[in-house]
Amino acid sequence: MFKKAVDAKSHQRLSGGDRKKLRRTIRERFSNASESLVDLLLPPKAELAVSKYPNRVLVYVLEGDCPIFFDVDGRGHHIFPTVYALWRVPELLPAFLLKGGEVSRFVLGGADLMFPGISITSEGFPSFSAGEPWAVKVPGNPAAIAVGTTTMSSTEALKAGLRGKALKICHYYRDTLWESAENCHIPNAGFLEGVVFEDPAVSFSSRASDSSEVDPSVDPGNVTNNENMGEMVDADADSSGFDHPSTIQNDGADEITVQLTNDLSELNVAETSVDESKTGGQHSLSVEEVDALLDKCLLQALHTTIKEKDLPICGSTFWSSQVLPCRPLGITLDIKKSSHKKLSKWLQAKASGGLISVKEDKHKKEVILFAVDRNHPDYLSYKPEKKKVDKPEPSTNNASNEDLLQKTLEVSEIYKPSVHVNPIFASIGAETSGVYTASEASEMVFQYVEKENLVKPSNKSTVTLDATLCDALFKGAIKKGSTYPTEIHKKDLAQTFIGRMQAHHCVTRGNDTVVRKGALKPIQIMTEKRQGNKKVTKLSGMESFLLDAEALASELQKKFACSTTVAELPGKKGQEVLVQGGVIDDLARYLVEHYGVPKRYIEVLDKTRR
Repeated sequence: MFKKAVDAKSHQRLSGGDRKKLRRTIRERFSNASESLVDLLLPPKAELAVSKYPNRVLVYVLEGDCPIFFDVDGRGHHIFPTVYALWRVPELLPAFLLKGGEVSRFVLGGADLMFPGISITSEGFPSFSAGEPWAVKVPGNPAAIAVGTTTMSSTEALKAGLRGKALKICHYYRDTLWESAENCHIPNAGFLEGVVFEDPAVSFSSRASDSSEVDPSVDPGNVTNNENMGEMVDADADSSGFDHPSTIQNDGADEITVQLTNDLSELNVAETSVDESKTGGQHSLSVEEVDALLDKCLLQALHTTIKEKDLPICGSTFWSSQVLPCRPLGITLDIKKSSHKKLSKWLQAKASGGLISVKEDKHKKEVILFAVDRNHPDYLSYKPEKKKVDKPEPSTNNASNEDLLQKTLEVSEIYKPSVHVNPIFASIGAETSGVYTASEASEMVFQYVEKENLVKPSNKSTVTLDATLCDALFKGAIKKGSTYPTEIHKKDLAQTFIGRMQAHHCVTRGNDTVVRKGALKPIQIMTEKRQGNKKVTKLSGMESFLLDAEALASELQKKFACSTTVAELPGKKGQEVLVQGGVIDDLARYLVEHYGVPKRYIEVLDKTRR
C-alpha cells in the first residue's frame, strides 16, 4: 500500500470533534486499547493532523513527530496503527512471530506473510478470525516490523495445512509511510537497512541473567558486580569472544574483571564513534547550525521542487513534501531544535525578510505559503545542489524487470470434463479432474473414436455414434420425443464435444497464474458526464487480469496527470478505478501497450458521444 510515494491531496489539523471520534474508533477497533494506552499514542496536548491521499487513505500524524495511525478506506472500518505506534505500545496488536530474521527480508521487500514463514510457539497455533489486524515480529526483538490483516481464520488455516497467505501486509518498516515521519528512527539496534534481527541488548541481558542463575560457583559479591557489567555489554561485546564474568572461577577473578572493564569501555567508545559517523553528527548540531540547515533546505526546495502552479500550499504540506526531502542524507531535521521552535514562526520569519509571502488561515489555524520572491538576493545567490542517486543501474534494471512482468500476460481458454463427457475420458485413461485446451480436448474424443473403431467404412469423414459417445454429445440437449442422431461429421465432432465441457480460463502474469471457472470477462472502460461538462472514465474488471486496482490507479494518476480514485462496485465483488477526464481511448491503448491486455478483452463505451 505504501510501496510507492504518493503525494497527499490535503493536510490539515484535526478538530476537537474529529479527534474524539478517532479516539473512540481506536478503542472500538482494538480490544487492548485502554484509555491510558490511547493517551500514550495520542497525547491530549499534542497537535494532531490528517493527510488525505488520492486512494482515499487517511494518515493521522503527530505534528513534528511521526504518523501514528492510517485508515485504509477513509471510513474508520479498517484503521491500523503504524510501526511507530506499535513501538510505543507493543501490546496494542497480537503478533505473528517469524521463523528467523532472514524471513524479514521478504516482508520488508513488500511481500505478504505466508504461513510457512510463521514460527509456532510451545503454546500452540494462535486463534484468529479472517480480517483481523495483526503485527509481525522477529524472534528476540520486541518491536514490530509490519502490520497487516489476516486473510483467513485459524480454523481455515489448519484445514489448509498451514499453506498459503496468512497476512496481507498493509505497512512495514522502511516503506514510504515510515519515511514520511519528520523524525525517522528505529527502536533498537536489531533494525538494519533491509532486514531485522534480534535486539542485541535483549538477547545478551537474557543470557547474562541465565548464566548468573545457573553457575553456583560464583561468589555473591562478584555476581552483583557481574550483573552491572552485563548491563553495559552491547552486541559487539557479546560477539567479541570474551567469556561472561559470571562463568569465571574465583581465582584471579578481580584481574579478569578489570581487564573486561577496560575492553568493554574501548568497545563502547568505538561503537559511539561508529554511530556518530553513521548519523552524520546530527546529535551535535547547535541551534545556529539547525537554523542554517533550515534556510538551506528552504532555498533548495524553492529552486528544485516548488513551482508557481503549486502555490498556494499549506505550510505543513510544504514542510513534509518539499522541505524535508531536501535535507542531507542521514540528517534528521527537527524544527523544535531551531531558534524558531514552530513551523509557523519560521515561515513568518522568512516572510518578514521578503523571501516568501505567507498568511494565516484562521479556519485551519495554519500558515499558507502563497508567493515566492525569486528576485530576492538570498534566492539569487543560492546555487541548488544536484541530488545524487546511489546505484542507478540496479534501480533501472529493477524497473525494467517490473515493466517486463507487467507486460508478460498470457491468456488461454481451457476446458474441464463434465459429467457428460467423463465416460469418454475414463475410457481412454485420461484424467477427468484435469483441464485441457481445445486442441487437447479434440484429440481425446478422436482417440476414443479410433479406439472403438467408429469411423464409417463407406465414408471416412463420418463417425458412427455408439451409446457412450451419443450420450456424451447429445444427452439432455435434445428435446424429449426427438430421435437421437446415429452419426456425426468429423468437422462437427470436436466443436460439439468441447461445447459439452465446462469452460475455464487461465491467466498468467509474470510468476502468478490463476485458473477460474467460466469464460474470461473483458475489462470495461466507460466514460460518462458528471456535473456540468465534467467527464469521468470508469475502469472495471481489471482483477481478472491480475491487476491491482490501487496500484493501477496510482500508475494512471502519474500517466495522465489527473486525479484517480478506487471505489467498490455496488452489489458486486470487485473494484473500479475512476479517472478524471475523458481518456477512454488513451486508457485502452495504455492497457494494451503497458499491461499486455489483448484488444479483444477490452470493451469501450463512451456515453458522452451522441
